[in-house]
Amino acid sequence: MSTTPPVLAAELALAWADIQRHHPELPDLAAPESLIGESSSACGAELSFERLLHEAVHGIAASRGIRDTSRAGRYHNRRFLAVAEELGLDHADEPHPSSGFSLVTLSPEARRRYRPTIERLARALKAHTAATATDSARSFRGPAARHGSSGGGVRVKAVCDCGRNVRVVPSVLAQAPIVCGGCGKPFRIPEVAAVG
Repeated sequence: MSTTPPVLAAELALAWADIQRHHPELPDLAAPESLIGESSSACGAELSFERLLHEAVHGIAASRGIRDTSRAGRYHNRRFLAVAEELGLDHADEPHPSSGFSLVTLSPEARRRYRPTIERLARALKAHTAATATDSARSFRGPAARHGSSGGGVRVKAVCDCGRNVRVVPSVLAQAPIVCGGCGKPFRIPEVAAVG
């Protein structure tokens, strides 16, 4: 079950469709929620149209059978860069030592082409942030949030009935059950009792 607000999911789908209009070989966006709430320092820490276009580069590379990253997806190579340029992303002249050419930005031309879409998505993201904001003075978000990077999403402990546990990004667990090899039952994120 998706926890993505319908408005934000719809806006992400519309923005993706706008990119597809200009680049028909881009595959469909299967799960907008996979982009929400997860951060990857290699692909961009927060969701924005620029990040969506970055992810579209990966989608087109995959559809073409191009290996555009290495080092477990952290290092973005020159093949990534070539597709990024096609989609209207600018880049530094030299690669970053650990992430390669992942730090791309919208070119002025792409910014003009997608301006209405960028503005609409920004409004939806702002509304989503306001709706999901919590009292940060009283909420513990963990070390990854404090340091600004989660290395692929903030992981939480999921447990199974036999007592084994794994660390997992909640949205990954929501996509399909992860089954314990020891007891054959699915891992779950335990309910946290409200402190009050």
